[in-house]
Amino acid sequence: MPDLFSPTTVGTWTLPNRIVMAPMTRSRADFLGVPGAATAVYYRQRATAGLIITEGVQPSAVGQGYANTPGLHTPRQIEAWRDVASGVHEEGGRIVAQIMHAGRIAHPGNKNGHETVAPSALAAPGEIVTPRGPRPYPEPRALGTAEITSVVREYADSARSAVEAGLDGIELHGANGYLIHQFLAPSANRRSDVYGGSATARARFAIEVVAAVAEAIGGERVGLRLSPGVNLHGAIEDDPDETAATYRALVDAITPLGLAYLHTVGDPDAPMLTDLRARFDGPLVINDGWHPVTDAATARRYVESGRADLVAVGRAFIANPDLVRRWRTHAPVNEPDPATFYGGGIRGYTDYAALSD
Repeated sequence: MPDLFSPTTVGTWTLPNRIVMAPMTRSRADFLGVPGAATAVYYRQRATAGLIITEGVQPSAVGQGYANTPGLHTPRQIEAWRDVASGVHEEGGRIVAQIMHAGRIAHPGNKNGHETVAPSALAAPGEIVTPRGPRPYPEPRALGTAEITSVVREYADSARSAVEAGLDGIELHGANGYLIHQFLAPSANRRSDVYGGSATARARFAIEVVAAVAEAIGGERVGLRLSPGVNLHGAIEDDPDETAATYRALVDAITPLGLAYLHTVGDPDAPMLTDLRARFDGPLVINDGWHPVTDAATARRYVESGRADLVAVGRAFIANPDLVRRWRTHAPVNEPDPATFYGGGIRGYTDYAALSD
């Protein structure tokens, strides 16, 4: 029977445990999307995780959503990520970059005036934080059919850049209302071409992105994150049959590519996620959502019951760089400070104490 602290093989990596550091936006890059020295420290401190999935990293300037998020599409960005990868590897860890094109969850004020694109010219509901305060999401420009190939290429190029930087691979962010999810969700995709109008057509963009990235760096270096029916950022999937058909088409198409893992967000016991797990021939990473925070007992239960091969943990890793050791020894854990989650300096970033401190 697997245990939370037992080693496992994922893709080409032998991981020392099954605790994954979940991707979390921290907004500490500079205005050009270059992560600083503190970012290398931050991830190095957490290298005892079985696998680190970085914060969302934009594959192009247009793909940026929030202010001060890092990219992986310029030489300076690649060089900065090389320092991150080296630090994690020196501590014996494994780290992949989450490639996240934000699509319509963006504002020009957060990305040096660059435009916003999406499957359809439909603004997301609500507001986004900008340097000038909260602003409504602007109406994006709908991508033309012919130009979608170039967006797919951006993902593949960014994946190559990740490998060039020394990262162990990438995760594609197909969840939580960002670009890939916008193509999957009927509320954000009103297209009538080959990328919309049916379950199979809505899955097409995601399939093309996964296939292009797998060809670029090898499927064994690629993970995919999905959140069917979670309904974030206006990506609403409220027809169970239609949603199931879309995600079945997607998972059935990508399974032969030999991906490193599938990463799902939501209740792992939900029928749809149970179905996708049965269809996907590879390791499953689960993230059960945001409330409540996943604790050690819950993570153990998911792995020991066979519901997951690995468990992604977020906020607990922010406050506990040595979370694996604390959970293994039943030590108390630090509580994270939400006021320092996004932006700022090292406070709430690299200054949480480890047990040895």
